[in-house]
Amino acid sequence: MSLMELRRVWGTRPLIGAAVGVLLQDESGRVLLQRRGDDGLWSEPGGALEPGEDFLTGARRELLEETGLTCPTLRLLPLPGGLQSGPELYHRYPHGDELYIVGMRAHGTLPAEALKGAQPDDSGETLELRWFALDDLPALSNNANKQSMNLLRGWEGLPPLPLHPTPPPPPPGNFLLDLRKVIGHRPWFAPGANVLVTDEAGRLLLLRCGHTGRWTLPGGSLEPGESFAETAARELLEETGLTAARLDPLEMFAGPEYRFTYPNGDVVDYVSVLYRAHSVTGTLVPQSGEVLEVGWFGADELPDDADLSGALIQANLRDWKKLRGQPNS
Repeated sequence: MSLMELRRVWGTRPLIGAAVGVLLQDESGRVLLQRRGDDGLWSEPGGALEPGEDFLTGARRELLEETGLTCPTLRLLPLPGGLQSGPELYHRYPHGDELYIVGMRAHGTLPAEALKGAQPDDSGETLELRWFALDDLPALSNNANKQSMNLLRGWEGLPPLPLHPTPPPPPPGNFLLDLRKVIGHRPWFAPGANVLVTDEAGRLLLLRCGHTGRWTLPGGSLEPGESFAETAARELLEETGLTAARLDPLEMFAGPEYRFTYPNGDVVDYVSVLYRAHSVTGTLVPQSGEVLEVGWFGADELPDDADLSGALIQANLRDWKKLRGQPNS
């Protein structure tokens, strides 16, 4: 189901959009912006991921479609600066559709003269392309663009641009459940977060999931308007009763290898940030129905891959093994 098809039945209500922004700078530090066809304002190139796409692939595709350019140095920005999420990234399009943007930012450099070879596609998304100095930016389309520019401006010691006011996010509820009533079992992006929690002996906390019967990490999916970090904290508390004084983002996982099919047939493309918890407090109380049992596992005691809840959790645990022995691990 395409986004356009979904909108026909979902209406203008808020959706969560997994997207990537492309920040290109020339040799003098100017940033490449496009004047958009939908509102006539300016933004960095970028857009929504396609099903099964990772962020860097999406960044290269969107850059080519919207500018006709390729950038050999294009890379995803490290976390946390590369992340996009939170209630301030609400956007209401001119036709009324509401969206919360979540995802990543990519960055690269091109010589200024590369713009002479720009050839946007004929979709009408790009009306004009131009290099802008960071201290002389035009009217920007939305807060995602403003946050991206503020990241670049911060590198240069410039003050941040004020963000547009946004409405309060909807209360946490059953967003995915409501969405599944419309899309059925079709693949859909599931932005979310997982959390590494260790005890004093360095053992990792795993939960046996009530939906799959397999071992997983504390974590879950974003609600509209929620940040990745807020999701990590909320899911940790809901599923375990534990609270972390600090949650450090380690890595973003997205791409075709992280597609997962639940026993009921629902297919998700995970877009998931892995966090490491510090100074954890509280009493471990597994969430009734959601968590069948809990366990603490050393690196040599982890369940077999077949007993883990898919490729995402397998990759998360490989990251944890690499982290062991590092400070604050």
